[in-house]
Amino acid sequence: MIFGYARVSTDEQNLDMQLDALNRYGAEKIYKEKMTGTRKDRPQLEELLKVLRKGDKVVVYKLDRISRSTKHLIELSEQFNELDVDFISISDNIDTSTAMGKFFFRMMASIAELERDIISERTKSGLEAARARGRMGGRPSKQSEKVETALKMYKSKDHTIREITEATSLSKTTLYRYLNKIE
Repeated sequence: MIFGYARVSTDEQNLDMQLDALNRYGAEKIYKEKMTGTRKDRPQLEELLKVLRKGDKVVVYKLDRISRSTKHLIELSEQFNELDVDFISISDNIDTSTAMGKFFFRMMASIAELERDIISERTKSGLEAARARGRMGGRPSKQSEKVETALKMYKSKDHTIREITEATSLSKTTLYRYLNKIE
C-alpha cells in the first residue's frame, strides 16, 4: 500500500499543495498533520508508523515534512528499512526502492554515526582533561552543614518540610534525596 504523509506547522497553513502531489503519486491513504515538526509527539506520524507492513511505501512531498532533524530522518529511514518499507520524497527525488535512494540513506546513516562517535570522543576527552586538572563533573554538592541542619530539623519532628527548606535553602527534592540515603 502507498501511504502519504503531509504536514504543515500551523493551523493557518494549507496542506493542498502536498496533498495534490501525494495524490498524483498514487497515495492510497494520506496522514495529515498540522503541528510543528519540532514536536516529538506527532499522533498522525505515530499512527502511520503503526500500520506499515512489508512492501508498503511511505511518500512525502519533501523530507522536512516528515522529519524534525537529520537524526530523526535517519531513525525513520532505519525503521523503514527494518520493516522493508520503501520511502519516497517527491521534491527531493529520493526513492529507497532504487539503488541510488538506498545509497543516499546509507550515506546519511554513516554520516550520523560518525557525528555521534566524534561527539562522544570529544566529550570523553573533555572529561579526562577536566579530571586531570582536578575538576569533577556533575552537580555541585550542597553545603554539608546545611544538609546536617536540615536532617536534624527533620528528625526533631518540630518543623514542617516547608520550614526546613526555607531555613536551609535546600529544595524539597534535595532534602528527600538525603533523607532516603539515611533510611
